[in-house]
Amino acid sequence: MSPNPPKTFTAVAIAAVLSLLALAAPRAAAQAQPGSNPEPNREELVKIAPNFVGLRNGVFIEPDPMDFADHAGYTAIFDGKTLDKWDGMPGVWSVQDGAIVGESSAEKNAGNSFIVYHGVEAHDFDMKLEIKVERGGGSGIQYRSSLGIPPGRVAAKGEAPLDPRWVMIGPQADFWFPVNEAAKQYGGQLYSQNTGRGIVAWRGQVVQSLPDKPIPKLVGVIGDRKQLGAFIKDGEWNQYTIMARGGVVIHILNGQLMAVLVDDDPASSNNVSGLIGLQIEGIPCKVSFRNLWLKKIN
Repeated sequence: MSPNPPKTFTAVAIAAVLSLLALAAPRAAAQAQPGSNPEPNREELVKIAPNFVGLRNGVFIEPDPMDFADHAGYTAIFDGKTLDKWDGMPGVWSVQDGAIVGESSAEKNAGNSFIVYHGVEAHDFDMKLEIKVERGGGSGIQYRSSLGIPPGRVAAKGEAPLDPRWVMIGPQADFWFPVNEAAKQYGGQLYSQNTGRGIVAWRGQVVQSLPDKPIPKLVGVIGDRKQLGAFIKDGEWNQYTIMARGGVVIHILNGQLMAVLVDDDPASSNNVSGLIGLQIEGIPCKVSFRNLWLKKIN
């Protein structure tokens, strides 16, 4: 191409590019934000009956926006003042400033321990809560779980003897302080506590569990594990959502999908009705939980 193309050619080229950009703009706008793209006239669109293909005034409407504070149909499982219906190791758990707080130190080593909610057991549910981990160590939200000490499990040196009241078995929505490179990967993943299965769905993965297959199968990718870690606020409050329906479990952190399990193994410990609990692990460690809401489906 010559360094100075004819003006007529340049004008035609520019017009063509502008035309392509105009066609691409709606698609680019729809992808500008994760999740929904706000419609400027949404209030009017929702009043319009959709046609047979679902269009309203010639457009498809976006889903209702995320609202972590929406608790319609939910029940509070923590009153913000007492540990009513909660049971955990004495001297470890308390209520501070409207939050359930667990603290572990060299002087009072909680080990790997849970405070357990005995007000309900659930299989299918939605759960919302806020979590914060400080000083170090890790935590998580146990669900569909049972109590007891599995064979071979013993307390580590310096920890209190294990008590079956505060040892949980089953799936967990993991959350760790970034004490090392490995721990930086754990927030949001699905970990199977005290079952020997370990990490079932790493952050950023959609996995499937099948009968007679001890290792899950990767069936999809949500995103890069390290990049998804940028959604986690270290040492600050984080919004955690857990959704469980049959063999499907979803973990969402601060509005970002983190891990999905599709469990097709009828004998799986991840697919049973069970208890809810909150974990503290490691020293030093301080874990805090507030605004715990549960919508039990069955």
